[in-house]
Amino acid sequence: MQKIVEQVWDYTKHAKFYEYRPNYAPATIDMLVSLVKKDHAHPKVADIGAGTGNLSLMLLERDCKVVAVEPNDAMREIGIERTGGKCEWVRAIGVDSTLESNAFDWVTFGSSFNVMDRKSALLETHRLLKENCYFSCMWNHRDLDDPIQKIAEGVIVEFIPQYTRGVRREDQKPFLLEHKNLFDAIIYIEEDFYFHQSLENYINAWRSVKNPYWDLETESGRELFEKIIAKWRERLPQEFDIRYTTRCWSAKKV
Repeated sequence: MQKIVEQVWDYTKHAKFYEYRPNYAPATIDMLVSLVKKDHAHPKVADIGAGTGNLSLMLLERDCKVVAVEPNDAMREIGIERTGGKCEWVRAIGVDSTLESNAFDWVTFGSSFNVMDRKSALLETHRLLKENCYFSCMWNHRDLDDPIQKIAEGVIVEFIPQYTRGVRREDQKPFLLEHKNLFDAIIYIEEDFYFHQSLENYINAWRSVKNPYWDLETESGRELFEKIIAKWRERLPQEFDIRYTTRCWSAKKV
């Protein structure tokens, strides 16, 4: 087995908190699956950076055959348990998946495309896909105009004035257009939905987040996050509905 290099994006300490994150908007996944199923009744999917299996489970429920690729042992172990033997799990990285060439009808990246070199990941995706088949990358975003989120992020900025949200918030279309030799016919889907959370579950969802501002594996990172949590407890209600948006970009292999 090849050595897995995780470095900055080691999610071992975050894996157990992924259950507190909302999953992708079901109608968006339905539309994507319908697109792929026009040519493949039971599409074979490589779910890259599958984490604890959030997207993989949704694809399995829609009659896809899934191979889940995840380098982190803690994440993969949870994913294996959650999917109950219904899909194959592979310990590998997104830019070197070890999977067979020209063998997949669809390659998906659920909240993972931003944690690897995107060009290398796109080249690997092109290698994995059959002709005229699809790539998709997607994320769930807290709606920044949601009143709860405004309060929460206002607290973060009090402690971290330079706070930004990174590549995961960027429009992926310009990047895909730079690689029209690999993928074209770009499709964009965006869907809003509400997710009911208790304050404690909201805090736990944040514990699943890996960012450069507070590292929960360090004393200073934990101290900073605890200060943020204390302010959230003062300013946020005990339960609330918070608005999220699923954003997805898909493109067809050239």
